[in-house]
Amino acid sequence: MRALIMAFGTRGDIQPYAAFAGALARAGHEVTLAIPAGLAHLAPDEPGIDVEPAGSEMLRLLQEVMPTLSGPRDALRTFGIMKRAMREQMDETWRAAEAHGADVVVHHPKCLAGPHIAEKLGVPGVMSLPLPLYPPTSAFPAPLFGVASFGRRGNRASYALSRVATAAYGGMINDFRGSIGLDGSVKRLGDPLVNPDGSPMHVLSPYSRHVVPIPPDYPPTAHVAGYWFLEQDEDPEPALADFLDAGDPPVYIGFGSMGFGKGADTRREAVLSALAETGLRGVVATGWGGIAPGEAVSKDVFVIDGAPHGRLFPRCAAVVHHGGAGSTAAGLRAGRPSLVVPFLGDQPFWGSRVHAIGAGPAPLAPARLGRELAGRLGQLVGTPTYARRAGEVADLIAEEDGLARGVRVLEEIVG
Repeated sequence: MRALIMAFGTRGDIQPYAAFAGALARAGHEVTLAIPAGLAHLAPDEPGIDVEPAGSEMLRLLQEVMPTLSGPRDALRTFGIMKRAMREQMDETWRAAEAHGADVVVHHPKCLAGPHIAEKLGVPGVMSLPLPLYPPTSAFPAPLFGVASFGRRGNRASYALSRVATAAYGGMINDFRGSIGLDGSVKRLGDPLVNPDGSPMHVLSPYSRHVVPIPPDYPPTAHVAGYWFLEQDEDPEPALADFLDAGDPPVYIGFGSMGFGKGADTRREAVLSALAETGLRGVVATGWGGIAPGEAVSKDVFVIDGAPHGRLFPRCAAVVHHGGAGSTAAGLRAGRPSLVVPFLGDQPFWGSRVHAIGAGPAPLAPARLGRELAGRLGQLVGTPTYARRAGEVADLIAEEDGLARGVRVLEEIVG
């Protein structure tokens, strides 16, 4: 089987798909991994994996724009900025398909060309994202709404949100279809879970059923595989390793790509003040501009640009992050209690799930960091049930083997 896997995003977004490519290769399959060139090093060094650059310009623009945003509403302007780069990514993924062929196309929804390339090749298309955003259920609303429930009917109806991408980018998608020789146009509000021939699209989701239980009304085409973790050989840099060895396990605090520059200084002061007030040691990650190290940082605070979560988190007492799917998974895998400070998108959802399974307190709004972070840090590290439950969830995740499950699902789909 030759799988074409296309994914887009920052390191945390790409890592699960790089891990999946490695698992497929070890199972004897061939893989084309279409990802931004700057993240090609994440691909495992396994025979049978070809890496093709796709989405490099999109990622560059995202890295430039994100630190300048002043809030979620401001993020809407990125759509216009990204359109040209999105067209480029679609062309790049088609070139990867032409170069290597495929028996199945696994595509993140951000990779708009995915289902259309699968149609052109005459092979199954499989949507994949680490979030229960597309298959509708009455158990909970679409995660981007960030609320507990609209009631059973309202919850299910909320998944119509998934049709927005087709409505927003329908013209671009139809131009692409024409460029690769496909007839017909997509409907502006077409159902992304229906293939061109009317059959249901499979959705393969790399998150844990122990974090988000599988709803009883999910269709058989909705597959929750379990997390896909990329095993990393990178150890913490020597200076960080020395800091970790020099005292009690620190609290990790980092908000990833959530720059939102206008509040960076305020958040920096809130974080440093909270660590000083609680007497906790801290490892603070700078991200893309959210928190920047100043000239006077306490001997009990180590500031980093970034570090492999898989290596760092197990050496921390607890983790505080923005609630990205990757950061959430890494914290739970490490068995560390987590406090989520959600900024936008699916982050409030993951924060609520961490709290619901008992692995950390309720999410903390960024605007309340200055007033509440110190108290929340004390609660995070001082509540034994959080640590105990986080350890239990880590054990369940370790038993899950999401990569093996994902490989089996893909093999069954291809037949």
